[in-house]
Amino acid sequence: MDGADDRWGVSVRAEWTLDPEFVSVNHGSYGATPRAVLAAQAAWRDRMEAQPGRFMRAELLGALRVAAAGLADFLGAAGEDVAFVANATEGCNAVLRSFALAPGDEILVLSHGYGAVRNTVRHVAASAGARVIEAAVPFPRPEPAALVAAVAAALRPRTKLAVLDHVTSPSAIVLPLAEIVAACRAAGVPVLVDGAHAPGQVPLDLPTLGADWYVGNCHKWLCAPKGAGFLWAAPERQAGLHPAVISHGYGQGFVAEFDWTGTRDPSAFLAVPAALDFCGRLGGAALVARNRALAAAAGAWLADRLGTEVGTAGAIAGSMATVRLPLAGQVTQARAAALAERLLAAGTDAPPHLIDSAAWLRVSAHAYNTMEDYARLVDILARVLPTA
Repeated sequence: MDGADDRWGVSVRAEWTLDPEFVSVNHGSYGATPRAVLAAQAAWRDRMEAQPGRFMRAELLGALRVAAAGLADFLGAAGEDVAFVANATEGCNAVLRSFALAPGDEILVLSHGYGAVRNTVRHVAASAGARVIEAAVPFPRPEPAALVAAVAAALRPRTKLAVLDHVTSPSAIVLPLAEIVAACRAAGVPVLVDGAHAPGQVPLDLPTLGADWYVGNCHKWLCAPKGAGFLWAAPERQAGLHPAVISHGYGQGFVAEFDWTGTRDPSAFLAVPAALDFCGRLGGAALVARNRALAAAAGAWLADRLGTEVGTAGAIAGSMATVRLPLAGQVTQARAAALAERLLAAGTDAPPHLIDSAAWLRVSAHAYNTMEDYARLVDILARVLPTA
């Protein structure tokens, strides 16, 4: 499908340092940082290490605000409402640990929610004597209206917070988030969005979305260095919101608390503008559309070759696709984990996920991918699946 436009695929693969012998079709998990962005990060490190004391005391905070403003512009937000965190999980921890709960209160999560965030919800709920309520996500290929209805049906009088994924990690569903947030707000329930996969995969305008807090990663679809995430908080939700690590900025406001949580390497944050520039140079919205089309084509082709089905299609599909694996017998979490290790050993990073007692393979599509990558993946699956 790349024949009509040579801006992507093989022609841009040299922008990354990816191993050509390895089948890299899992951009959604850890991203892949291109050479230009790594160079920008290195330049910030060199600048920091040339005069560490001066940089930390006189330059860092201003540079962070400039980088945050650039990211905020991409998110449709104001710079003072955006703070950097290492990743989306850290941002969720900050919100959840700052949220006041009482015994008997309930937190709503999705059945396809990200495991680390679900663990955080379990922890804060247990500490407060609260309960975790799960909204069952219909799958495969759910209609948007069914997704909205599933969340709305799970809201209860004691629901004090809803934690919603923008793009589900195991199943790659792009949720009709604005409609779901509206249903929560109509019930008087504030919303924390785990948007780990969303920036660079779906359009974002955070203030109009209606959520109270939104966390995301820049290292995935925006191609920033690992360790670059963000937390957006509506202005009325910033009081009482604290980072997971309390430091010198305590009590001085949202930006002051999050911009300094102690000595750390800030170069991943500071390289985010370079990542935004890189993605823009590769096509911006056109690249996002191409990635979505490639993911859909790859998912359909893989499902046909495997004789199974895809998990997402149409409006709920993004730059990732899920394909059911033809495994006989009971599929357990241990079996899925063992398969993941075997696939890695065989030369691919495509991750299998256990969803409703079936194994689903999730594949990603970014600028450097072509259909040849998924053909190589099928060859690996042919060797690995018969003994899985």
